[in-house]
Amino acid sequence: MTGPIILDVSTETFPYREPFRISGHLFTETEVVLVTLSDGEHSGRGEAAGAYYLGDDKAKMLADIETVRGEIEAGASREQLQQLLPHGGARNALDCAWWELEAKASGTPVWQLAGLPSEPKPLLTTITLGAQDPEIMAEKAARLTDFKALKLKLTGDAEMDYARVNAVRAARPECWIGVDANQGYKIDGLAVLVDVLLENGVQLLEQPLARGRESDLDGFERRMPFAADESALCLADVDAMVGRFDVLNIKLDKCGGLTEGLAIARRAKELGMGVMVGNMMGSSLSMAPSFIVGQLCDVVDLDGPTFLDQDRSPAVEYSDGNIWCPAELWGMRAA
Repeated sequence: MTGPIILDVSTETFPYREPFRISGHLFTETEVVLVTLSDGEHSGRGEAAGAYYLGDDKAKMLADIETVRGEIEAGASREQLQQLLPHGGARNALDCAWWELEAKASGTPVWQLAGLPSEPKPLLTTITLGAQDPEIMAEKAARLTDFKALKLKLTGDAEMDYARVNAVRAARPECWIGVDANQGYKIDGLAVLVDVLLENGVQLLEQPLARGRESDLDGFERRMPFAADESALCLADVDAMVGRFDVLNIKLDKCGGLTEGLAIARRAKELGMGVMVGNMMGSSLSMAPSFIVGQLCDVVDLDGPTFLDQDRSPAVEYSDGNIWCPAELWGMRAA
């Protein structure tokens, strides 16, 4: 670095094109915190949306960042940041800003700093259908012909969820489908749900039970892959998922940044688990570091910007079901 670190923090709001419903929640916008770190010559940016179910909102993220402003501006490193703040949105924004600053200052793209074996490639991504009436979800699925993989939001209303899955599969018989229950089910309703999913060729069931109820899955016959999202927030949660889940969904807003996201991906693979990368509906600036994690993943769910009324420019690109992060957006892909 060429000089003292300057920390700038701001907030932005990205309205959605239409409301987005999941189990227990209806969203109309994403509020993000934007961090910029500068050494006087180079700068790096990081964006965080936090995690609504943890109370990790804009106000908390701003307050958390201010608790470490002194250490950051005094020269605390990205590695030291991991001890200065717990996992969450504040650390995510700071960590990702550090990665881009390091890339620019060193002239080395983030993917090389992250130890990836080769330059990033486009990734097949899911696009999510919010929970609505089955007919509406089927109509939307039929229009999303550019996307080859769909993720359906369920609500825990079993009969309605079964109808949603049936309708979307009928509309898109050829595509990959996963479903996300967002903690909406209890163990006694899970076997029937799995029956319906298997009948429809669904490939993944994400977070069926509430966080804290993971032990309910002990002894449950998982006849299809289960993914942990809310149940696995950070690296410390990973080992306990073995035997209860098959896939870990990494979200940088949960785990606190690219540094920990990469560590989770590598640890999960050591344990023989699959890896997924997701998002908290941020802009393209949130997707860019997640795109780096996505290079290590089996399932990619980086569709957040597709729901926004207006995204950043430059932005990630979607084509033929894939997401691509251009070099000028974040992280200096080209050396």
